[in-house]
Amino acid sequence: MLQGVTIVDPHSTFIEKGIKIGQDTIIYPFTIIEKGTKIGSNCFIGPNTHLIDTEVGAGVRIWASILESSVVKDGVKIGPYAHLRPGTIVEKGAKIGNFVELKKTILGEGSKAAHLTYLGDATVGKKANIGAGTITCNYDGEKKHQTIIEEGVFIGSNNSLVAPVKLGKDSYTGAGSTITQDVPAGNLAIARSRQTNIPGWRKKKKESKS
Repeated sequence: MLQGVTIVDPHSTFIEKGIKIGQDTIIYPFTIIEKGTKIGSNCFIGPNTHLIDTEVGAGVRIWASILESSVVKDGVKIGPYAHLRPGTIVEKGAKIGNFVELKKTILGEGSKAAHLTYLGDATVGKKANIGAGTITCNYDGEKKHQTIIEEGVFIGSNNSLVAPVKLGKDSYTGAGSTITQDVPAGNLAIARSRQTNIPGWRKKKKESKS
């Protein structure tokens, strides 16, 4: 604190010996920072955050999240309620939002996974957008497989990306798709059945019960 770090409430904050924290960083209550962690300057950490053996760059905002053995570059925003598992690298200016889990994944510079997403064993390029409800199906019951999402890719909401699979630069996927094959650069992939509306279905259902 004497060297320019603000700890809002030292009595509810737990920092192990040997931790390095840059100047003008603010540590909010109910935050735990364990050995091996380094935090840059001008960061906002917490409240309710747990950092374990994690490297955090400058100007990072982490709110109500858990980070384990990960690297977070400058200007990243994380949380609330995100979980970064070992082997994760979040590049400069990326955003990880509510209820997002990353495992052994590289999230590219300026890319976004804003909510309700699981990315495991994945490499995501720059300025990609990962829609809500997206998961990488990386485990087949025996082995883990890679998902590659290149620069500028837009993943629609509620997508399942069945690894191994590659989505080329600037490609798109439609909402509700299950992607099982590579998507060439600049293509739109839609993998869902067509909607069918059955006229009078509700009335017939009621009549069958009477």
